[in-house]
Amino acid sequence: MQTVRDGDGETYLLVKRSAESSRVRDPATGAERYVDNDDLSVVDGESPLATAASGVPEPVRQTLGAIRDDRSLGLLAVVVDEGPIAAIDLLDAVDMCESDLHGALTEFRAAGLVDEAEVAGRRGYEATAVAAEALGLMRGKPDAAAATDPDDG
Repeated sequence: MQTVRDGDGETYLLVKRSAESSRVRDPATGAERYVDNDDLSVVDGESPLATAASGVPEPVRQTLGAIRDDRSLGLLAVVVDEGPIAAIDLLDAVDMCESDLHGALTEFRAAGLVDEAEVAGRRGYEATAVAAEALGLMRGKPDAAAATDPDDG
């Protein structure tokens, strides 16, 4: 597989090349079509896997990098849905030991998915707009991100 561009500058994955035309896949939709070989150029230095990943919205890709398993995904969902939430309340709400919870939240902070927040005078966490948008997209509700945006006031 290779990354290619057509004459309009659109980027595709080359699926199969024949003598006169090539079958290409749009990374955003997965749709395939045939394009004349003369209208395609190979994009040197761009990984076809990176091209395939480019079809996934950036907030989802950013979130997937910080999610280790279902428990950490669930933790992020709790912070998105219930946040801002005090750390002590979060510890009571989830089935993680303090060390695992702290580790997951540290990864989420490093990935830009949660921020520290003060909740009723206590240290806590709130989801960033990126996390809210990503979860909305993963849930199939892209408009849900705007409703849970902690910056809305």
